Amino acid sequence: MQTRMVEIPTPDGTADAFVAVPDEGGARPGVLLYTDIFGIRPVIREMAERLAEHGYYVLVPNVFYRRGAAPVLEVPDLTSAEERAAFFGRIMPLLQEHTPARAALDADAYLSFLAAQPEVATGRVGVVGYCMGAGLALRTAAEHRDVAGVACFHPGRLVTDEPDSPHRLAPNLTAEIHFGLAERDEAMPPEAVAALNKALDEAGVRYTSEVYPDTDHGFTMSDTAVYSPSGDETHWDRMLQLFARTLADG
Repeated sequence: MQTRMVEIPTPDGTADAFVAVPDEGGARPGVLLYTDIFGIRPVIREMAERLAEHGYYVLVPNVFYRRGAAPVLEVPDLTSAEERAAFFGRIMPLLQEHTPARAALDADAYLSFLAAQPEVATGRVGVVGYCMGAGLALRTAAEHRDVAGVACFHPGRLVTDEPDSPHRLAPNLTAEIHFGLAERDEAMPPEAVAALNKALDEAGVRYTSEVYPDTDHGFTMSDTAVYSPSGDETHWDRMLQLFARTLADG
């Protein structure tokens, strides 16, 4: 396994990103991984490496690069409710600055970087997003038809009243999508899930929407207090099956 930090030129500067790729096997499909709000950290690197072991070139960008290299803010003990709350108070302004327009510019740069790598096969690309990264994954897929598979886990608010709400992108989606939802999640309550599914159905999107039993928002992240081993393993099963189907000819 090869891992390294790379620099990606963007219209607004240079984004740092983590890369994981198998040592052998020739060119393989590229996968763009959008993190949760806590960004690149040991657990994310481990997840990228695990995904790469299945034959993918995995790129994990620091989406807040405009404010500095990762870690933009020191990640606290995520098992502590008090430290998490304090961190959210500091990070939310950065999230608010990351507008859909900025996200679109960055997605172009990330996918261009992947396409230029000799280890990456031409053709289909996969995208996976966690929490806030799920919305970024949908926005990326809506603008890039070479994105063939998208996996969204414990997504952030995909249904809002705003005109640029992620669920309104459904008519532009051509990828197959899996939504791995937490049973207990204020960001995606049942009425939001129903609205998302309705938008996807009306647009004819190929998707699965699954509520993972006895899980809370963030259940895939083993460095948090809400980590669910069973939910995590289900997420790996669903994601790997999705990418095996959609990226096989990448």
